Amino acid sequence: MATTTVVIIVVIIALLVFFSSIRVVREYQRIVVFRLGRLVGARGPGFLMILPLGFDRTQLVDQRVITMDVPPQDVITRDNVTVRVNAVVYFRVVNPVDSVVKVENFRWATSQIAQTTLRNVLGQSELDELLAQRERLNQSLQKIIDEHTDPWGIKVSTVEIKDVELPEGMRRSMAAQAEAERERRAKVIHAEGEFQASQKLADAAKIIGQEPAAIQLRYLQTLTEIAADKNSTILFPIPMEMLRALSVWADKNKPS
Repeated sequence: MATTTVVIIVVIIALLVFFSSIRVVREYQRIVVFRLGRLVGARGPGFLMILPLGFDRTQLVDQRVITMDVPPQDVITRDNVTVRVNAVVYFRVVNPVDSVVKVENFRWATSQIAQTTLRNVLGQSELDELLAQRERLNQSLQKIIDEHTDPWGIKVSTVEIKDVELPEGMRRSMAAQAEAERERRAKVIHAEGEFQASQKLADAAKIIGQEPAAIQLRYLQTLTEIAADKNSTILFPIPMEMLRALSVWADKNKPS
């Protein structure tokens, strides 16, 4: 009876040890294994067996793309304008062993590098560049951050500046500048329209001047357009030539 009990206990312990040594690693995961403190390497994906009872220590690493928000940073641009900028960084672990062995916490380290690089790069740019050339600045940030994180087995794929918060006084100044620019463009467009219209009128005057009958036709057309409004009172001017002709006719037909 005692022997049977011992056997059962041994079997239970063996099963517990066996199941505790089983690891199932998903496709996007890797397990970094340390055996008695010495690095063995990365394992996975799939079904794995590790040594139990503390012989093997493991650390799970996720290799999917990580989206990390960079907290808002106060940046003084090259033209001495203080702005508040935040960004987002997309990165992933490409070397699980380096991400565990060469840095204590790769997420925190990447965040610190991103914040520092954001302040340094944007501090070397002027405000107009920050507002109008974000794509170039994004590429510069991505390149610099990726160079710093590469020894840790981290690949930074994209860095995007999300928002640039300007001081209230600067926003008012930019709004006034934009309004002045719109007024300038409107005046230029209006002046160009007046110039083109005056050219067309000059051309029309030359054509009408070459044909005296055209002047009379234009005169009659204008009267027709005015007469379309029933509330209008039209003063019909009579050419002096017509009055002189009537005067000559009246003199000829005056009774003697």
